Parts: sequence; structure tokens; C-alpha cells
Amino acid sequence: MNNTPDGSPSSRGLSAVAPKEGGGFPNPGLPPHVPRQADLSKVAEKRAERIVATMFLLSVVGTVVFIAAYFVVTPTGMNIFAEEGSPSALWWSNLVTGLGFAAAMFFIGAAAVHWAKTLMPDDEMVEERHDIRSSDETREAAVGIITDGLEESGIARRPLIVTAMVASLVALPIAVLAPLSTLGPLPGNKLHHTFWGQHPRQRLARDHDGTPIKLSDVALNSIFHVMPEGLNHETPHLLEERAKAAAVIVRIDPALSKNEQSASMGVEGVLAFSKICTHVGCPVALYEQQTHHMLCPCHQSTFDVTDGAKVIFGPAHRPLPQLPIEVDDEGYLVAPGDFTEPIGPSFWNIHKDKPMSDAPKDK
Repeated sequence: MNNTPDGSPSSRGLSAVAPKEGGGFPNPGLPPHVPRQADLSKVAEKRAERIVATMFLLSVVGTVVFIAAYFVVTPTGMNIFAEEGSPSALWWSNLVTGLGFAAAMFFIGAAAVHWAKTLMPDDEMVEERHDIRSSDETREAAVGIITDGLEESGIARRPLIVTAMVASLVALPIAVLAPLSTLGPLPGNKLHHTFWGQHPRQRLARDHDGTPIKLSDVALNSIFHVMPEGLNHETPHLLEERAKAAAVIVRIDPALSKNEQSASMGVEGVLAFSKICTHVGCPVALYEQQTHHMLCPCHQSTFDVTDGAKVIFGPAHRPLPQLPIEVDDEGYLVAPGDFTEPIGPSFWNIHKDKPMSDAPKDK
């Protein structure tokens, strides 16, 4: 009985305490074993076996559905349920591939659980605690128990379950490997070159309307987001080409330049750099006019335009690649070639095939 500090009985109830005499509560033991239907009836045993095998085979069906849907119910390509590229196509692709893979995983687990609950031995056993390190005789006995367990599980006597289980486990990895076949060819040197290098002497055009930019249009401390003038809707792989060719131009006082090589690739303080951050590829679109710093809004990498867009803060490790520019006979800004380095985040062989020489051009 719980008592208050003054010895009076507590009003919050009673608690049972095992008497010390007699060693505490007697061991209640295990409840009587109740045999299952499969233990008493061969018909029930066969029925349970067929259920387990059926669930393993349903897992195979789920794997087949996933693989088939990956190729014929795609969000952007072939889709037997909806128009290509439509929102419905994406919905059907997610639905069918998701249900197929879910069924493949679920029925393997359900079959294993049903097998254990209906066909594997379920006798209750009690083992007294002992030293962690068993004797050699006990360890040999443990190996024997495992062997006996395999025998008792009926693997050798139930080829139907074994065959269905092996089929489901073999089929499941195919669902994981199938998407690898659509990764496409290796990129080769596509990441080293952009539209600027493939079509030299392109005029720099405003990104929003495609109009070319003259040197006289660029005011001091201003910034322009630019694209190659010849990049239009008829260009193959337009989105990919735009992503790689995106650039910005800024105009600084030439007297502020700290990098002669960078200044030599510009015209009267007008400098052009890749718009793609060298950290993870976000657009570097913020320009601080007073400090002449360009800022990536994703992770705050900061680049000093007066020093060749070198990194002065943040996780980026490379300067923004610079685009050499000139002025043509009509006063328009043009790019004689490609960026000085591959654009975007670094990769392992980034300097294997540079688009242009690092040497400054002659003026």
C-alpha cells in the first residue's frame, strides 16, 4: 500500500508488491499450445501453401507491371492512357509504376509473413539465460538447429513455394535495373562546349526579347542577361542549349580591374561571364553595383567581377567562366568563341577538353 509522508493511506490507489517469501510471484508458464488448421489438416496445409505461392507470383506480376509501365506509360514519351507530355500522362505514369513496384514489394513481405504464421513451426520454447560465449558443443548444436529449422520450414518439401519465392526475388531487382537502360549515352564532351563555341561570332542578345546589344547600350555599372542571337525555337535541343549558353554582361570602370587577363577579354570595361554558378548550377543573377560582386541566391556564393569573377565567399570553388567579347563593324557586341572553361558545377575531367585557350586575345 502506498502511504503519504505522515503514514496515512494514500487516496491515489494501491500497488501490488510481490511478497519476498517464496521467491516472489510464481512463474505463470506458457499458455497451452493451440494447433493451427495447417497442423491438423493436410487440406488446410496445401491451401496455405498455395496462398503463399500465389502472393510470391503476384509480386512477379507487380514487377512486370512496373517494368512495362516504365516504357509504355511514360510522362513525356509513349503513354497508352493519356496524351504525350500532358499532366494526365505524368499522373498515369506515377500511378501505374508506383502500384507495380508497391505490389512487388508488398506481396514478397506478405508471402513471407503468411508462410511463417501458417506453415513454419510455432511451438513456444523457453531457454534459460546463460553465458554469452557458448561451449563448442552448444555452438555445434546451434548449427544443427539451423539445419533442422531449414528442414522443418519445409523448403525441401515445398518446391512450389521455393520456386515462386525465387522467381519473385529474381524479378524484383530487374525493376531497379530497368530505369538504367534509359539513362542514355555518355555525355562525351557536350559539357565542355556551348552554342557560343559551336557558332562563333554570335551577337550578344537580350535574353527577354532576343534583340542584339551594342556597346553603347551598356551603361556603367549595369547588367544584362544575354543569349546568343542565333539561338531560337528552331535550334535543336533548345532548352539544353539555353541552359548552357546563359550569360550576363556587366560594365565596370576599367581602372577598377584587378585582373589584366580578364580585362583583356572584355571591351572598355564590358565583361561577360557565365550565368551558371560553379557550385550546383543556380543562376547567378544578383549584381551589387557598389562592390561589383555577383551573388548566387541559392547558397550565397559571391564572385568578384573586377578580379575575373573569382570566388570571394560561399561554397563555389571556381570562378565563373568568362566569355570573350569583341565589337563588330556595326558596334554590336559579339563572342568570337566559347567560354574559357566548361560552365556550371565542376566534374572530374572538367579540364580534359577546354573550349578555348586561357591565353588573352590580342586587341
